Amino acid sequence: MAKTLIFGHKNPDTDTITSAIVYSYLKNKLGHNTEPVRLGAVNGETQFALDYFKAEAPRQVETVANEASEVILVDHNERQQSASDIDQVRVSEVIDHHRIANFETSHPLYYRAEPVGCTATILNKLFKEKGVEVTPQIAGLMVSAIVSDTLLLKSPTCTEEDVAAARELADIAGVNLEQYGLDMLKAGADVSSKTIAELISLDAKEFQMGSSKVEIAQVNTVDPNDVLNRQAELEDALNAIISEKGLDLFVFVVTDILNNDSVALALGKSAAAVESAYNVKLENNTAVLKGVVSRKSQIVPVLTETLSK
Repeated sequence: MAKTLIFGHKNPDTDTITSAIVYSYLKNKLGHNTEPVRLGAVNGETQFALDYFKAEAPRQVETVANEASEVILVDHNERQQSASDIDQVRVSEVIDHHRIANFETSHPLYYRAEPVGCTATILNKLFKEKGVEVTPQIAGLMVSAIVSDTLLLKSPTCTEEDVAAARELADIAGVNLEQYGLDMLKAGADVSSKTIAELISLDAKEFQMGSSKVEIAQVNTVDPNDVLNRQAELEDALNAIISEKGLDLFVFVVTDILNNDSVALALGKSAAAVESAYNVKLENNTAVLKGVVSRKSQIVPVLTETLSK
């Protein structure tokens, strides 16, 4: 039986890494031959979760067509966020919770997309539907993903399904949801040792918004000034990326996980779209976005609408 690779988006976050591991576990329990892989480095938050639940990180790959003819995508569907040679393999399944854009296949596939806060919430349902027991380790990885994607159930993307899944999985994993979740988020929010290149690429995604090419990177902190006091260096690096990739807009979002606000640093010829979208004024290329913490529900849709007019 040929092996199928399972992976999430580039610049992987906790949901992407753990969902690849968890879904591969489920598929293999059902008799399939799959392997989880990743398309980038493991961040500090994700490493905390992997270490806590004694799980190995998937191996990193640059391309997939040289290893497999079929792949399964988790936590993404947009081609620019996926493997560089995704057009050379058959996508047999997608498990995702984002918008569907820039995605098509030549063959029928299993596509599971639900408007919930986290891919792991969908995976928890799949375990029940398939009658496969969730082990404490697998539960721990899934609850870590939900904590990450919903900022400990505080994000506007969080649904009642996410809350129920998180509490159920925390019980199975044997952790106190609030304490473990806060410890994990703080581990990811420690940016003191990060280089500028690391800060920009920790959680960056490209999007096509109308005719505009946009990249949005997000970093969580307990004090936004830990990042913004390096603004001059950040701007030099972002402008270099804008030039290299031909971007119309780069939005670097610094999210305060304690106060649930963000500061946006916007650069590029379409930077004024941020002002229009949020009714703010960029000062020194930055603006505070009150109550904005979710790229998926509070940034991408708003900017897409603004740039598509």
